[in-house]
Amino acid sequence: MSLKSVVFAAAAAAAFATSAFAGDAMIMVHDQYARVSSPAAKAGAAFMEIMNKGEADDQLIEVRSGAAAKVQLHTHKESGDGVMKMMHVEEGLAVPAGGTRMLKRGGDHIMFMGLNQSLNHGDVVKVTLVFEKAGEVEIDVPVDLERKAGGHGHGGDSGHSN
Repeated sequence: MSLKSVVFAAAAAAAFATSAFAGDAMIMVHDQYARVSSPAAKAGAAFMEIMNKGEADDQLIEVRSGAAAKVQLHTHKESGDGVMKMMHVEEGLAVPAGGTRMLKRGGDHIMFMGLNQSLNHGDVVKVTLVFEKAGEVEIDVPVDLERKAGGHGHGGDSGHSN
């Protein structure tokens, strides 16, 4: 990994950490980033660590962004024939009290479909996470096209690329 990539990742992590408070729920978002598979891609994805520092379980029930025509919560599940398939998670994603929910490559993630413009390295995507208890949490998600799969934090997430 280049020094430029390490510096970018460290700066992005510090600059984009977000917290939200609502009642006894406290949601913190860390290490968020978005990526596309190519400059001409019509779809992209965002990944992050969502921490619930509150005393009550919460549920991420919706995600919104002006970056794409459609924005959904997705996951990968094995179909009956052993093939992994990406699926919309209509019921949302649980974030347990005192726990963490990882949105990572090859697992749960935010899917941008019908991108309104190209996502270039260093761009920032505005995203609103909607929680059942904590309400709306607005975050800035940096586009990081240099992050590699296979690791966590400033080096990438595990799984395959989107």
